[in-house]
Amino acid sequence: MKEESLKSSLELWLKSVFQDPIAKILYKNSHLTKIQLETILIDVLAEKINDKVINYDQKAKLRLMGDGVTRGSFNRSLAQARTNIIKSIYTIILLGYLGILETPNLDPYIEIATKIRIHTEAYRNLPKRKKTYNENITLINALRKDIENTLDRLKHQKSLKNS
Repeated sequence: MKEESLKSSLELWLKSVFQDPIAKILYKNSHLTKIQLETILIDVLAEKINDKVINYDQKAKLRLMGDGVTRGSFNRSLAQARTNIIKSIYTIILLGYLGILETPNLDPYIEIATKIRIHTEAYRNLPKRKKTYNENITLINALRKDIENTLDRLKHQKSLKNS
């Protein structure tokens, strides 16, 4: 895939991610900044879309900012994103080890992850027929609203121990 075509495809996909209301809620409540999320997505997805290895100079140019950023800036954002992801995983492990966040208390988070996966699959598999399409859009919107409400409840809960 040519560099301009790759940049265009990736740009459309990244913009759709950042406009997705569920993705917005998730990244705003994560340890990742928008720039770090964009950077990690480019790092992981660019080569999958392109079916070949892409160096970090090229990945830096794929950022949404005009002509991209420098390789050094891209690599710093990528390192920060990776560090934040690893720290998040260690936080979950630490809380489990200390008995603050037990497996049953993770159930609401696992359930919401499952709902999000179902939402995504349903959206991808929408039939093209008008009547069924409109019915499915209504169902998907209801599911999206349910996911947003659940995420909001989880975000505002007072205790990790009594989820």
